[in-house]
Amino acid sequence: MTQRHVLPWPPSVNSYWRHVVIGRSVRTITSKAGREYRDQVVRLLDGELQYSEDARLVATLWVYPPDRRRRDLDNLPKAVLDAVEAAGVIADDAQIDELHVVRCPVISGGRVVVEIRLKH
Repeated sequence: MTQRHVLPWPPSVNSYWRHVVIGRSVRTITSKAGREYRDQVVRLLDGELQYSEDARLVATLWVYPPDRRRRDLDNLPKAVLDAVEAAGVIADDAQIDELHVVRCPVISGGRVVVEIRLKH
């Protein structure tokens, strides 16, 4: 079983989290931009098939940047996979045993195509 989803470009990893000081401790929370992205993906994937909690998975992300700015590909998967998890497509992103990220040509607005399949 393979699923493919076309998702919007996520917020940068630098804007995805915020650090909040509470008393003497610091908590890391998802930023407003991160929550909005997650909610947008949940709406897009509403009703999509979910992989069971014990499934071992392979994920491939084809990333189409919105512009030619320099980006580290390893910063991109966290926001995307957390949103896919929140949408119920997978139970936990810890199920992913293999992760492939492929840089593709620039397209206006950017896009991420996510393919998730069972690991053989």
